[in-house]
Amino acid sequence: MIGVLPVPRPARYKKATPTGHGKLEEFMASPFPGMDPFLESSSRWPLFHHELVTCLYQGLLSGLGDRYRARIGQRIYATQQALLTSIVREEHREEFVEIRQRGETRINTLIEVVSPDNKTSAEGRQAYISKRYEAKIAGANLVEIDLSLQGMPIIDYPRHSLGAHDYVVAVTRMTQPNRPEIWASALSKRLPQFKVPLARNDKDLMVDLQNALARCYDKSNIASRIDYASDAVPFATDEKQQWIDRYLRDQKLR
Repeated sequence: MIGVLPVPRPARYKKATPTGHGKLEEFMASPFPGMDPFLESSSRWPLFHHELVTCLYQGLLSGLGDRYRARIGQRIYATQQALLTSIVREEHREEFVEIRQRGETRINTLIEVVSPDNKTSAEGRQAYISKRYEAKIAGANLVEIDLSLQGMPIIDYPRHSLGAHDYVVAVTRMTQPNRPEIWASALSKRLPQFKVPLARNDKDLMVDLQNALARCYDKSNIASRIDYASDAVPFATDEKQQWIDRYLRDQKLR
């Protein structure tokens, strides 16, 4: 009988900036250098999406000061799938961050994390596009974060000038609606830092997406749900599957 070796837990790393108590924050890190593709599975994504949006929201609060207020909003929609002689209906809840100036009802900046369902289902796509349209009509800045390998692209930006990439952050300012600012990354690279615009005369906020991902990975204890030794990433291309397998073997996780 062949024994099964235990999967090593991902190493911890320390954030490079001190906490309010003068200590370094310590997080449980994913074994991947950037986005962890195993988080995309339907059983893990809802928790990951919730925790990532929450971590982005919490990370913004200290930089907003008294002039702004932020809130986490939620959209709800349902998808239907034919299964043999029945139809399976599934409800989806997706969160996003809205920033407004205090005393105003108009949204100033919308921060979205694209879900796999937004890119793979008609209902999810329409729900996402409707919220984006609402923000554009209101004249809001738009921050779109796509960390999903699945489905058809939903963010509008010039891909031909970026070269090969897997993930993207697109920032569309209310003052330049046709000139999105793009931060792209690959599966083998660290996720980028990006700018969150506020009102026209206020300084942008910088967000470290990799740090936000590490926070939510640790906070959700999502590592306990992943068996890197045997789990698969079925939506990745053959080339990416091979890279994932080689990388995990190098990390002694397979």
